[in-house]
Amino acid sequence: MTQAPELPPLHTRRDAFNPTPELRKIRETDGVRTATNAFGMTVYLVTRHEDIKDVLSDHERFSNSRPQGFVLPGAPVVSDEELTRSRAGNLLSLDPPEHQRLRRMLTPEFTIRRMKRLESRIVEIVDQHLDAMEQAGSPADLVASFALPIPSLVICELLGVPYEDREDFQRRSSRQLNFRIPTTERFAEQRASREYMMTLVRRARRKPGEDMLGMLVREHGTEVSDYELVGIGGLLLLAGHETTSNMLSLGTIALLQHPDQLAAVRDDPDAVGPAIEELLRYLSVVQNAIPRITTSDVEVGGVVIPAGHLVILSLPAGNHDPHFIHAPDAFDISRGAPGHLAFGHGVHHCLGAPLARMEMRIAFPALLRRFPHLALDEELTDVPFRELNLIYGAESLKVRW
Repeated sequence: MTQAPELPPLHTRRDAFNPTPELRKIRETDGVRTATNAFGMTVYLVTRHEDIKDVLSDHERFSNSRPQGFVLPGAPVVSDEELTRSRAGNLLSLDPPEHQRLRRMLTPEFTIRRMKRLESRIVEIVDQHLDAMEQAGSPADLVASFALPIPSLVICELLGVPYEDREDFQRRSSRQLNFRIPTTERFAEQRASREYMMTLVRRARRKPGEDMLGMLVREHGTEVSDYELVGIGGLLLLAGHETTSNMLSLGTIALLQHPDQLAAVRDDPDAVGPAIEELLRYLSVVQNAIPRITTSDVEVGGVVIPAGHLVILSLPAGNHDPHFIHAPDAFDISRGAPGHLAFGHGVHHCLGAPLARMEMRIAFPALLRRFPHLALDEELTDVPFRELNLIYGAESLKVRW
């Protein structure tokens, strides 16, 4: 069996918030180079902004689905039936037209207009957690007390997931994304997550509520299977709290490092929207897009990638490409970073982007207004960053006020 490398794979290494020198060198020279992923497999790593966009735009030659017989090294042996069930409903593992069929069912729930209905509830959730932080007193772990519970509660309410189950699903989610966990254990966590979600799907089938699972059952009950509902719910639950929570914690660090820009986010409502876009670009918490598989020989950035090979797209490298944006390693909220790849591109552009933007638009100014003297309570070099992980973030973040 091929062994995974001891060092973090090249595509998950970071220099604080910037790509590592190795990634920058690839982007500035070859653009595309072979590398080794977390499973010990040889993959093609794409680093330039325009090349990444091209790959994300071409689902016919760069497929999200996996061909028959594709098995990750170290993955447990499962039947074809179980494999099909495990991939059902997961939009990130589907290509059109199947992907479009499911996405069309979900799109109405993630329009900006629908998100506005959640705004007052998100404000309430943010204020409640700020009250609890203030009562508990300084110092605090911003991840545990603010950044993680807020998006978790929001996505739980949206999906109809009991919030009292959050510790279990957060633990499972964290272990699924952590490449330091042995492959067999991560697959076991995925199976446990699907079993848990199936209990919620069956409950929604019996008595559909006003949440998203209930809506899907009422409006599309005969069009969508239980296994597809499990896949949809599992993906939204995982993505809905892991990504935004890490944006909130790392974004706070970035703002604290730039006091003038922090003050603008705190005091000027017009600065908040552009600041969030620049934070999304600058931080790029999603380390890479879901790996694609080439369906034919294809050229990317002058490099020919043979059919049947995995392609990994480095979103931090692309978002820090100087051919995409001026002074990419500088943090500048005034530019708004139009065209960043933090939410992907093409047919798989993040469905939950309006929700994530709303949560950050509410949470960042509220945190900074409540604690105008907020500061890190540890050296930046002591922050336990999650490098060997699909989602970049911090395990904890000590702050004082």
